[in-house]
Amino acid sequence: MRVVNFSEARNKLKSVLDQVVDDADYTVISRRDADDAVVMSLDQFNGLMETVHLLKTPANVAHLEKSIQQYKEGKVVQRELSDD
Repeated sequence: MRVVNFSEARNKLKSVLDQVVDDADYTVISRRDADDAVVMSLDQFNGLMETVHLLKTPANVAHLEKSIQQYKEGKVVQRELSDD
């Protein structure tokens, strides 16, 4: 995570945007008289939103926890991907 003030972000916007995309990280833009804001790549945002979606339903959380436990116990089956 990187923190920059609003003036620096404005003056170096291309650099800020390139860095969040290239580093798969996010940047906090601090503002003097307003709440701070966050800049992140679209890929990072989409991944975050997918995680939120998966974890907002208790049934999904239970299924994921069960799957993680099975993986930790070595109860996995490796399969070839189909072309379908």
